[in-house]
Amino acid sequence: MPNRNPKELVGIVLQPIELGTDLLKRRLGLFSVVIISLSAMLGSGLFVLPALAMLELGSGEPLGGIWLAYLIAAVVVLPSAISKAELATAMPVSGGSYLYVQRTFGPLIGTISGLGLWANFMLKSAFALIGFKAYLWVLEDILGTNLNIEYAALVLLLVIVWINILGVKKIKSVQVPIVLISTSFLIFLCIFAIFTVPMNWDRVLSSDAFGSDWTTLAETSAFVFVSYAGVTKIAAVGGEVKNPDNNLPYGILLSLSFSTALYVFVTIILAAAVDPQEYMIVVDGEIQRAGEDPIYVFANAIAGENVGRIAALLAIATMTSMALAGIMASSRFPFAMARDNLLPEFMEDVHSKYETPHYAIIVTGLAMALAITFLPVKDVAKLASGFKIMIFIVINLCVIILRRSSASHGWYNPSWKSPAYPLFQVFGIFAGTILLILMGEKALIGGGAAVILGFVIFKSYGERHISPKITPWETFRLMFRDPDEVEKRRRLTAFHAADTEGTNHLTLHEFIAAMEALDCCDEGNDALRSYFHAADTDEDGVIDIVQFLESVEQHGEV
Repeated sequence: MPNRNPKELVGIVLQPIELGTDLLKRRLGLFSVVIISLSAMLGSGLFVLPALAMLELGSGEPLGGIWLAYLIAAVVVLPSAISKAELATAMPVSGGSYLYVQRTFGPLIGTISGLGLWANFMLKSAFALIGFKAYLWVLEDILGTNLNIEYAALVLLLVIVWINILGVKKIKSVQVPIVLISTSFLIFLCIFAIFTVPMNWDRVLSSDAFGSDWTTLAETSAFVFVSYAGVTKIAAVGGEVKNPDNNLPYGILLSLSFSTALYVFVTIILAAAVDPQEYMIVVDGEIQRAGEDPIYVFANAIAGENVGRIAALLAIATMTSMALAGIMASSRFPFAMARDNLLPEFMEDVHSKYETPHYAIIVTGLAMALAITFLPVKDVAKLASGFKIMIFIVINLCVIILRRSSASHGWYNPSWKSPAYPLFQVFGIFAGTILLILMGEKALIGGGAAVILGFVIFKSYGERHISPKITPWETFRLMFRDPDEVEKRRRLTAFHAADTEGTNHLTLHEFIAAMEALDCCDEGNDALRSYFHAADTDEDGVIDIVQFLESVEQHGEV
């Protein structure tokens, strides 16, 4: 076991100072938190994925039971949402999951997770703009002209990047009306279908609606998992949320509840009102692929061409809103990593006028442009879902590790704690692992690429620019191998943290502060004063830290 010097150990308790610094202003309230989360979800998850999921569930023959896949995915997401709500109140700054993983496991795993999360959110946003392309033909029809769909998507991306640079106020002013109008329209359309169209409930409720066996349903759940990536996305901009102790956890849980209800309700009506075959691209009687514009097909079938066009325009607006939220969240990962010296300094540069991490936003936009141009929509969905499941597994682990090691890492003090700990976390780890295995090689390839790239970047840059600290993960492992060493470190960190002048001596006031940090003051301050004076053998008003702790180890507990 390598020896740690006192200053390095003190880094454990000084981390709250680092966590409290953020260059971005807090402007987002609870309503904004919910809207940003919803706008990050209610795009491709409803406007593109349903038809793809129908074909995935039926293994080549579209089936209508996809609502259950969405529900199962939400159940798997729930533990991670709860865990992230707790972590967000302990570390309410920009960076989200990257920050939680980096503080728990250290800079190497932090670099891997940060890059993977950045790629995940970037791909999710690219997925929205790929879906945007699927509805763009409606604009061609309305305008009576041919549009270059690739160029149109890239121009829209350029506009989105610029709005992100302008700041969260501009984003919020765009997202609020889009989310409210789109969700209201979808709910109204579904209710209209129930009362005006013959509904075939067997297509969504019979045993034949859910695939040949449970594995196809689980695989489809893993496939649509990306639909819920946005539910915890707001934590990535935690440094811009007002009153984060309340707004972050309740915003996360409210947006998950509403999005789950909407996904389940809409997908039930989609399949019950319109035959799943209608959502497919069929050539010469053979299904070639799933259509990427299911909401247009649904609206057109139940209410006519004009309503279908309105649905398509709203799909374009909603997925634009989703891409807005996605770039905002994903750009905060390289920003946070640069702040931790794991990426070059320019990535944490904040625009002097708009106070946004403009270089991180621009780099994210360029990566999205490449994804939009070269990646097929289904592969984007699988890559994004696969790594998100991996991160959700790790997030649940973070809560377990931080709870167990919090006595030695006093900075972990969440104001909102997960109920039923650790049952939710264990279930989230187990269920996520099963879904990840069922997703197949694309998910594993995506995760493997993130691990390799993160390792290379850390070794080539981050390792040379960081100061080593003892992580909760290191303490957690040590608790099983050498619990006495854990307790020794805990004492040493508390006493050196109380030594504000760095003299290796403690005054009476500093001694009492250290003992309170160790929860060793049950007998009151009078007893602590007696201990101090007994230890102050030369009666000069100070005690030597090392000598005092060595005496404690020889004669008894603190």
